[in-house]
Amino acid sequence: MSRREFIVVAAVATCTIAQFPAMRARGDDAEEVVVFAAASLREVFEAAAMIFEKRHPNSKVRFNFGGSQDLRVQIEQGAKADVFASADWKHMKLLTSKSIVVEPAVFARNQPVVVVPKNNPAKMRTFADLPKATHLVVGAAEVPIGAYTETIFIAAERLYGKNFHQQVLARVRSRELNVRQVLTKVALGEADAGIVYRTDALTVPDKVQIIEIPIEINVVAEYPIAVLGAAPHPDLARAFVRLVLSKEGQGILAEAGFGKVGPQGAK
Repeated sequence: MSRREFIVVAAVATCTIAQFPAMRARGDDAEEVVVFAAASLREVFEAAAMIFEKRHPNSKVRFNFGGSQDLRVQIEQGAKADVFASADWKHMKLLTSKSIVVEPAVFARNQPVVVVPKNNPAKMRTFADLPKATHLVVGAAEVPIGAYTETIFIAAERLYGKNFHQQVLARVRSRELNVRQVLTKVALGEADAGIVYRTDALTVPDKVQIIEIPIEINVVAEYPIAVLGAAPHPDLARAFVRLVLSKEGQGILAEAGFGKVGPQGAK
């Protein structure tokens, strides 16, 4: 190799080495938006994140999905997050009362349903058949779906008599810490029935059947979203919330079975 060729090769190698750290640095410098969200939002928020990251190429959305009560406690204890999306108002209001979140808005609505395994071993056809279950799984009382379930069971006494509530509770074999745990046990055939949100049931149509809860005793679950006051990336956090509330975000939610609330949400 001539001296001239050596110099050219060395120069190219030097440029390549110099560029490689720069390329890695750009990736490492991506701003990470951390979103704490109710377990029932997994699929729709992951879809929204894909759109968000394309529009904000130097950003990355990282999720922490779980029961709203667990997420709220983590935030109260100092967990770093930019956005909180809850499956009910209770946990959002607790954070609002402590000025931890700012201006929460409703971005979606949902409705509980009964789910049974696809082969329906307990042969249930209506909500009134719940006492036929030998193994019923529900959300824990502190979990939004658990609180909604208890409200429904109490209201059901108006239709099915005062003993209905106790008859159903006698069939409860486990109380789960988020709605997806309830769904999983039913889908795997580990329970005869469970109460989940309609949108959760729609994620596994090959595993479960839906039994409607009579409208006169059912509830509507409202989902509020808010930016944390101490959000590490407030501008990106607000941009993510705007996407969720936008027509495009509402379209993603509607396609998954959530009820729309309009482009601005509701305080």
